[in-house]
Amino acid sequence: MSENTDRYENAVARYFEAWNAGEPEALAKAVAAAWSVEGTYTDPLATVTGHTEIAGLIAGAHAQFPGFAFRPLGTVDGHHDTARFSWELVSGADGSAPVAGFDVITLDADGRIRSVLGFLDRVPA
Repeated sequence: MSENTDRYENAVARYFEAWNAGEPEALAKAVAAAWSVEGTYTDPLATVTGHTEIAGLIAGAHAQFPGFAFRPLGTVDGHHDTARFSWELVSGADGSAPVAGFDVITLDADGRIRSVLGFLDRVPA
């Protein structure tokens, strides 16, 4: 179990590195480290495939929520090639967290993300 737990936690750490990367070059590098080439991301607001589209989605979130960062909530749980975790989007200015949710990821043999299914638990009005 420990080997898989480390695998899940490492994948989720790379996932948050990507979501919190600010500069385009750092974002592209972080997305490539976290996702497989054909990786996907799907949530209620978007469905994208591949590094370029995933990086564009993340850049769009940064544009919509400047000064915010994604952070994990609780622990990562998983089995086989699948893991789930909760997160929130937090303001660096006042600590508010207007957006929260949980994601389910599927990993490839190298531990990179093949797919993300995102769920939104809290969104701004």
